[in-house]
Amino acid sequence: MHRKEFPLFPFVNVNDVTHVIQLAVAPVFLLTAVGTFIGVLVNRLSRIVDRIRVLEKKHESLTAEEVNFRYIELALLGRRLRTIYIALSCEVSCGLTVGVIIASAFIDAIVSINLSTWIAGLFVLAMLAFISGLAAFLREIFLAVQSTRASMRLEFF
Repeated sequence: MHRKEFPLFPFVNVNDVTHVIQLAVAPVFLLTAVGTFIGVLVNRLSRIVDRIRVLEKKHESLTAEEVNFRYIELALLGRRLRTIYIALSCEVSCGLTVGVIIASAFIDAIVSINLSTWIAGLFVLAMLAFISGLAAFLREIFLAVQSTRASMRLEFF
């Protein structure tokens, strides 16, 4: 049986690389999900920053109660900003880790060293980062709802 080999890597079988490409498809889908999620987080981040800029403008005609509410809202927006930052950091870390997983899988196939334990550990790390980002995102949603409820209370009372 004749083996096809890569000219630069004479010991690498085409079937091995094809198998690695097949295995790399699932992490690529994960990267797509992470990239979409990062887009959502960046959009929320920009809305928070825009709202902070609006609130930080000085208005002389505000009552003492409105000024107090503005400080409360700014504090809540600051918490939301930090939470989104944590979520973004986790998701970017997940994406970077998945990229290293894919590269490690190819290195494993080309160099013929066993990196399966390393790859499995990285995958667990990537999943922990992804889950942490989702948890931080959920926390930010709770904070957003809390700020909406607070502003509704001020309007109705």
